[in-house]
Amino acid sequence: MLQRPDRPTAIFAGSDIQAMGVLRAARQCGLRVPEDLSVIGYDNLPVSAWTDPALTTINQPLRDMAGIATQMLLDLTRGNEPATSRIDLVTELVVRESTAPPALPH
Repeated sequence: MLQRPDRPTAIFAGSDIQAMGVLRAARQCGLRVPEDLSVIGYDNLPVSAWTDPALTTINQPLRDMAGIATQMLLDLTRGNEPATSRIDLVTELVVRESTAPPALPH
């Protein structure tokens, strides 16, 4: 995909680990991140700040997720039904060095 003439200008990976694989594949294809390709991960793993370039990512509220899941599980074990089966938590874009506006066509 990265070697095609109509290659993407950006890739949004499903996780930071996958995004790190994209960074490596881009480097192997001779592409510069973010000049030739923007890369975004999802998780905000601590190591994502240490990649080269530092990875733009989506921060998930993992502690909140774990706390709410634990509370729901405890309620269930006590015989109480959870108040809801769906809870939406806020995510946050963490902009680092792996993204830029797409280059203008020549």
